[in-house]
Amino acid sequence: MDAISVIRTKRDRGELTPEQIDWVIDAYTRGEVAHEQMSSLAMAIFLNGMNRQEIARWTAAMIASGERMDFSSLARPTADKHSTGGVGDKITLPLAPLVAACGAAVPQLSGRGLGHTGGTLDKLESIPGWRAHLTNAEMLDVLRTVGSVICAAGDGLAPADKKLYALRDVTGTVESIPLIASSIMSKKIAEGTGSLVLDVKVGSGAFMKNLDDARELASTMVGLGTDHGVRTVALLTDMATPLGRTAGNALEVRESVEVLAGGGPQDVIDLTLALAREMLDAAGLPDADPAKALADGSAMDHWRRMITAQGGDPDAALPVAREQHTVTASASGVLTSLDAYAVGLAAWRLGAGRARKEDPVQAGAGIELHAKPGDQVTAGQPLLTLHTDTPEKFDYALAALDGGVEIGPSDAPFAARPVVLERIG
Repeated sequence: MDAISVIRTKRDRGELTPEQIDWVIDAYTRGEVAHEQMSSLAMAIFLNGMNRQEIARWTAAMIASGERMDFSSLARPTADKHSTGGVGDKITLPLAPLVAACGAAVPQLSGRGLGHTGGTLDKLESIPGWRAHLTNAEMLDVLRTVGSVICAAGDGLAPADKKLYALRDVTGTVESIPLIASSIMSKKIAEGTGSLVLDVKVGSGAFMKNLDDARELASTMVGLGTDHGVRTVALLTDMATPLGRTAGNALEVRESVEVLAGGGPQDVIDLTLALAREMLDAAGLPDADPAKALADGSAMDHWRRMITAQGGDPDAALPVAREQHTVTASASGVLTSLDAYAVGLAAWRLGAGRARKEDPVQAGAGIELHAKPGDQVTAGQPLLTLHTDTPEKFDYALAALDGGVEIGPSDAPFAARPVVLERIG
């Protein structure tokens, strides 16, 4: 086997054999296949796709590249959730402690930002002292004592995916159904959770821009999970507009705490509860009431314990960017569109995301939304506040927002989209 022959097979729209897939994943993990060669193969897959057999074998090879975790010693059933990535998608933060408060164990392995979408670990690292990297023993201990943990996948868990995940972010190969499905499911299956709920985003701010592609991705992942004995369901959820009223790191943590305290934007609350109910049902706890756990403060108690268990201070002040710039409404009327991709790209340009895998992110960078589609606005009214430590980036971010905000006449018809579009499973 050699990397060039594997690349040529997929470049020429051929089907990779099981032996080619096993070899290239193993060789890349060991460093025998160079980053530029895997970049070329990833682009060939991006352009030419993979069939179901190739995706299944690619996923199995990535699982086999490392260890598999075992949570059978826990007294609670395990349930996990994964989002395919969106703008303002801070749902994991309130969801994990909420589901734990209802009796399930939530081993939430999360990642960094990909392109214009934010990363859960980047957000939580804005909390002073909080640690993303735990040993397997530490992770199991937090699950036993708290019930939920949000952390990075260890080096031993699907190491092939860890390398490929970072590579995709900087080579323009993120939006590939085979690579997305195999990346997500290799980690989740190797993680050892008993059940999994997938939040597959649909819209301009998601990697899946239309329902047909989202259904294909969701069905592929549900099939992969089911085939490996993990009870898996998927919700297709709206990402035409950012979730909530913030996109960034510390900004989203602050908003998540508001939700746990009984407030926060309604779309974030609605999606958090919808996913919590699916996770609890999949874990065999259909009678648990996540709305009650959110209202009575038990979810907040679990949040504080979870953050503390990972070295964070839940009472510490969160970072604030040094500079702000406000975007105002150009006219009076109804806000008819606030494009999620434009907002995500602008937040990324402000420093909330990274252009290279080794780049740092700014904890305080991001965007606050003062209005959402359907709201009446007045000319000169603040619509967005941009946050960054590097004000020279404002013009670059404003260029991303050009055309992303639309205001119609006050009587313009507006039909709000539901946050949950479909269920697959």
